[in-house]
Amino acid sequence: MENQVRLKRIPVDSIKPNPENPRIVFRQEEMDSLLISIKKYGVQVPITVYEEGNHYILIDGERRWRTCIKLNLPLIPAIIQDKPSELDNLLMMFNIHSLREQWDYFTIANKLTRIDELLKKKYGHIPNEAELSEETGLSRGTIRRCKLLISLPDKFKNIILQELRKPKAKQKLTEDFFLEMEQNLRTVKNNLPEAIDDIDEVRDILITKFQRDIIKNMVDFRKLGKIATAPNNVDFKRSAAISALRKVFSNNDASIEEVYDSTVGNLYGEKRLISTFSNTLYYIEHLGEDEKSEDEIIKLLKDIKKAIERILKEAD
Repeated sequence: MENQVRLKRIPVDSIKPNPENPRIVFRQEEMDSLLISIKKYGVQVPITVYEEGNHYILIDGERRWRTCIKLNLPLIPAIIQDKPSELDNLLMMFNIHSLREQWDYFTIANKLTRIDELLKKKYGHIPNEAELSEETGLSRGTIRRCKLLISLPDKFKNIILQELRKPKAKQKLTEDFFLEMEQNLRTVKNNLPEAIDDIDEVRDILITKFQRDIIKNMVDFRKLGKIATAPNNVDFKRSAAISALRKVFSNNDASIEEVYDSTVGNLYGEKRLISTFSNTLYYIEHLGEDEKSEDEIIKLLKDIKKAIERILKEAD
């Protein structure tokens, strides 16, 4: 799309917000910081708008525009572009922010479905991740995370939205929390579906445990995935893995870490140890001639030999 672009100062009261703007949350502390900056230095980065009748519609810069209203500033610098199509309108907003400041995942997710629909009309098929990434400027990883969040039931999407309205330091049930939980619940469903009777009830229990600090770290959710894949990865019975997961998914004080450590933790530890020893042995056996003559390497090999001999002697 080619635009005729011009830069000018336009009346603040002639501007209207863009109804397609993905941003749905304007955090107060961020707005306060911007107000201090604009009050001191003015608007340093022009907003971007297009003309519609006798007013302008925002493409980029709603926070700057809102701040100017609050400061009663009459004019604001603006880049004026031709009126875009609905698809180009959305894609411009996405690409501007991908280069400068990425929105919250949930903000992106709310408009990604509409972009999917519009690109389907353009391409004649549902866009794949590569096409969606190229059009929006988003990484494929970001697209996958957004689609995961938007697939949640409304109840949990509302929790995310409520948290996003809080200052970041006060957010507990963050987007990252839900991403960690959902990614690993999917692993459980794919490997041991019988461990979950009611997925929403499991989500509620895990959220409550996290709020009560029974689950102390959102990264602990990855251990659910390890328990679910233990029958394939380590010597652990399927029935035992299901039982362990059901214990975590029950309304009790059992933490993920506690259940993991008492079931598969040692098995995974042994697997890592065996892998480390195998890699070490491989590198020792494939040392180059120059490396074999280096003093530091010779000393380290002797230390390894002594440690092995001591352990084997104790084992006897």
